[in-house]
Amino acid sequence: MGFAESWQRYKQFLFHDEDLGISLDISRMNFGGGFIDSMNEAFFHAMDAMEALEGGVMANPDEARMVGHYWLRAPELAPNAQIRDAIDETARCIKDFAARVHSGDLRGGCDEAFSELLLIGIGGSALGPQLVADALGTDADRMRVWFMDNTDPDGIARTLNALMDRLDRTLVVVISKSGGTAETRNGMNAAEAAYSRVGLNFADHAVAVTSDGSKLSRQAREQKWLDQFPMWDWIGGRTSVLSAVGLLPAALQGLDIDGMLDGARKMDALTRRREPLGNPAAMLALMWHFAGNGHGARDMVILPYKDRLILFSRYLQQLIMESLGKEKDLEGNIVNQGLSVYGNKGSTDQHAYVQQLRDGLNNFFVTFIEVLADNAGSGCGSFEIEPGIQIGDYLEGFLLGTRSALTEKGRESMTITIRQFDARGLGALIALFERAVGLYASMIHINAYHQPGVEAGKKAAQEILELQAQLTQEMAKRPDESSSAEAWAAAIGKSRDVESVFKLLERLAANPKRHVKRTAGTHPFENSYSFTNEA
Repeated sequence: MGFAESWQRYKQFLFHDEDLGISLDISRMNFGGGFIDSMNEAFFHAMDAMEALEGGVMANPDEARMVGHYWLRAPELAPNAQIRDAIDETARCIKDFAARVHSGDLRGGCDEAFSELLLIGIGGSALGPQLVADALGTDADRMRVWFMDNTDPDGIARTLNALMDRLDRTLVVVISKSGGTAETRNGMNAAEAAYSRVGLNFADHAVAVTSDGSKLSRQAREQKWLDQFPMWDWIGGRTSVLSAVGLLPAALQGLDIDGMLDGARKMDALTRRREPLGNPAAMLALMWHFAGNGHGARDMVILPYKDRLILFSRYLQQLIMESLGKEKDLEGNIVNQGLSVYGNKGSTDQHAYVQQLRDGLNNFFVTFIEVLADNAGSGCGSFEIEPGIQIGDYLEGFLLGTRSALTEKGRESMTITIRQFDARGLGALIALFERAVGLYASMIHINAYHQPGVEAGKKAAQEILELQAQLTQEMAKRPDESSSAEAWAAAIGKSRDVESVFKLLERLAANPKRHVKRTAGTHPFENSYSFTNEA
């Protein structure tokens, strides 16, 4: 393609909104002239489905609930006054609570105001807040934010040890919709034990974000926690960042939550347009469909040229892969749909996997994210490396150069350009991809708002824990016996689960306080294991 032709294609397929300061270029995706027209029926069907979703149709048959994350930034669109009032009241309460914390009116176990914020959650209850905290945080934040987002005892210990001499000034936000999420419960119990060890009452430092009537909600009321905020049944974890899940920690950190909501609201308005090339979310969804032939045949690589967006690919992995990774379509047919997402940041990846993107297997398409304003502090924005060349110029050069290098080899890409990265811009980005996910799911005839695979994993994990309990109970009954994994599996009637028994025994033996002694054989499968009272 010659210069004149590529420039004309760029102008033809560039979306731009001056108010939000955001553009989307799809010209380097190699679709033909008739592709957009061929997708008209699917596009209008998707727009109808989105309109029904926003109107309050039951969208998640697994839980018989509506899906209403779009109402969070436009409460007037909610299907009834009860939901509208709840959204408005929660936003008001979040701001009021943050103001009381910042002023020092609300304190924990000492005379000083809270200065540290520990968030305990997992999945959507952590990824969204982590993205916002890292993307918008500065040295001037009202509170410093820490996260416990896994049930890794070493990770929990590292975080709590770092906070140990500041626990009296640490506010803890525990986020769990059901109140029974194991990873979050484990982190909360570990935090509560840490407060107890230093003579502090955990309830004087704790806030819950959970659904009304949940186990966590009851605990917060009974123990008189500082406060609790709602997680409604019409909000899914991966789309909860603009609910109390993300807004409460952001407000406590001192970030511009109104700006995020405004950016999302304005992006939603743009993505209600019923012209494919005037609707940026539809443009993304159509390109996903084109690149993967409607079946996710190519991976999506996210390359934001902005350090503040390094967590964006992780955030999108959950939003996109949990929403689109489905075994069955809406009629129950086996379709095994999905769209794999990975990424890091530019220009780091030019020293990592861009080599493969340019010269290796062509099984992907790239989404570049470009930020025009440097937003640099300490004078870095105007610092010249060479006459007339500043630090940010190099970043832009690497972005445009990488895009050109990929195009030369027939590798497809899109570019999202943001004029100024701030709370409003982040809210717009979040809304753009939320909307694209919903439209694409309708185009490929799947339900983006349920996740049976996640629940299957939780059930399987519980079965493993039950197997471990059986195993350790049997071993404690026979303290003088040292046997192989196969023998112990047979002893509890679980010979078909011998591999899991072997893995459990190896792990228990690696932790001396778990009372399992390992005697090495000439081969790992000849190891023997016995119960021991040694600590």
